[in-house]
Amino acid sequence: MRDPFLTMALNNAWANATLYGAIAGLSDQAFAATRPGFFPSLKATLNHIYVVDLYYVDALEQGGAGRSVFEGDEIGRVADLAAAQAEVDMRLATVCRGLTPAMLDAPRVTERQEGPVTEQVGPLLLHLFQHQIHHRGQAHTMVADAGIAPPQLDDFHLTYGRVPSAQAYFAD
Repeated sequence: MRDPFLTMALNNAWANATLYGAIAGLSDQAFAATRPGFFPSLKATLNHIYVVDLYYVDALEQGGAGRSVFEGDEIGRVADLAAAQAEVDMRLATVCRGLTPAMLDAPRVTERQEGPVTEQVGPLLLHLFQHQIHHRGQAHTMVADAGIAPPQLDDFHLTYGRVPSAQAYFAD
């Protein structure tokens, strides 16, 4: 099996691309419409996923942006947010592609409201993957509420039932 962290990063990229593909035709108003979920809309939910991804990927890359990633405006158009999410997804895959076992214990500083906290790379990655799956599941319900058939997002890892669109993420 290829590296499980890289596989999860590629699964994340595929799931996001699949979800954004399903909602590509939503108007800006439908994207921002109130929907059931933890966040009040697809726009808010998907922006939350994106900004938190930026925060943790920056920490993993030791980029130094810290909490400043939370200061920007929400991205209001599906296509623009999809493009931004795809970019950070590939940054995450690049981080994971370069991992060695020793790097999983390496320290990374996360800037919190209370001050800096040192975490390890492995747990940061596991938390980030869990966060993405958690909120993408909420977005999945919102897609159904918008009258769109929610795409299958769990047919990635097994050979049996793997959807053709996932195969491209196994090419390298």
